[in-house]
Amino acid sequence: DEKMSEKEQRIRKVPMRQCLGCNSHKPKRELIRVVRLKSGDVVLDLVGKVSGRGAYIWRDGSCFKKARKSKRIEHILECEIPEDIYDRMEQEIAERTEE
Repeated sequence: DEKMSEKEQRIRKVPMRQCLGCNSHKPKRELIRVVRLKSGDVVLDLVGKVSGRGAYIWRDGSCFKKARKSKRIEHILECEIPEDIYDRMEQEIAERTEE
């Protein structure tokens, strides 16, 4: 058996996810996760640790608007999302992108 060099051991595969707005693949850490909890509530997972069914959106507000209009988030999460929840998520995304 050949031993791997230190450099080869340090290289890690970057997990990629597809944005529901623009369909592009981006590193998971650069996307915002929308999660359907077991209770049925839909929330933004800004740390990537919330347990539940997830969908990914690019941090750009236009991607969220596209996904909202086409109901792709609802399709992936397999639930209906009330307009007030969408509005709250859109506001949170807007606040995050201002930083």
